[in-house]
Amino acid sequence: MKKILVFILTVSFALLSCTQKESSRIEFALGTVCVVTLYDNAHDKIYNDIFLRLREIENRMSVNIPSSDVSRINSAAGIKPVLVNEDVFMVIERAKYFAEISNGAFDPTVGPLVSLWGIGSDEQRVPPLSEIEKAVNLINWRNVELNAEAKSVYLTVQGMALDLGAIAKGYAADEAALIAINAGVKRAKIDLGGNVILIGEKTDKTPWKVGIQNPGEERGSVLGIVQITPSLQSPFTKTIVTSGVYERFFEENGKRYHHIFDPSTGFPSYNGLLSVTIITNNSMDADALSTAVFVLGYEKGNALLESFPETEAVFVFDDRSAKTTADANFIFF
Repeated sequence: MKKILVFILTVSFALLSCTQKESSRIEFALGTVCVVTLYDNAHDKIYNDIFLRLREIENRMSVNIPSSDVSRINSAAGIKPVLVNEDVFMVIERAKYFAEISNGAFDPTVGPLVSLWGIGSDEQRVPPLSEIEKAVNLINWRNVELNAEAKSVYLTVQGMALDLGAIAKGYAADEAALIAINAGVKRAKIDLGGNVILIGEKTDKTPWKVGIQNPGEERGSVLGIVQITPSLQSPFTKTIVTSGVYERFFEENGKRYHHIFDPSTGFPSYNGLLSVTIITNNSMDADALSTAVFVLGYEKGNALLESFPETEAVFVFDDRSAKTTADANFIFF
């Protein structure tokens, strides 16, 4: 799925025990290391329910699992509609919404391009231009037909492919938070490989501090921190999601090729940005927005964010400078 780009400062690591409550549980799911920390009501059942749900979402939405709903949709492209689980339908519907409002900067049908470049796999390469053009011609969110009554999804052109990697992990983070909140947890931290949700407030009432990775430096080197305080308008404090050029990439002939593609060109997006961090109340929306805003670039991306209340952003540029929206509360080191 997607990116490990934001980390929480001063993480409390797992105290694993079969008989005692845990401060954290760390497991591999959704293609990444997931850390769930419950600061109260930390019962095994809640942890189990959270990770069971994460794996259920992965099994339904991953393109790497042949039996997933998304894989079945892709296999039936240009052939027939596919009945899917309700949550898969909802995520695809939301993905189409972000594709529409971003004019395709975010597009869930980017699957052929992701497969072609293979960034992060053993087969990563710079494809021939003819192959890139062929893949781009298959990318069009408008060719995803949704039947709300039947809960079916149909890709109308053979060769099309969905890839929900830029939105599904955000949805999973929201689901994990909902399970914790419904179980009575008042304070928690959920980090699904960089899709971070903070529930409630810290014991000492000070703001949460979330580090933003310094591009080009070793993991753990921060450019600055975002300070997060509880929101009265949200059941959890905030979610923080980053898209950046430095998580998955390869270099060829002295040029770096990263994994955030511009669907209109078929190449990684180069617009002067190194990363975009979104701070808001819904991790699924933050996930999609971080990609859309990155591809749009600073000016157009910032304009798009004006449509989303209680949403802030931190933009990091090629020269390692940063700009923020008005209330981002970012401290630059």
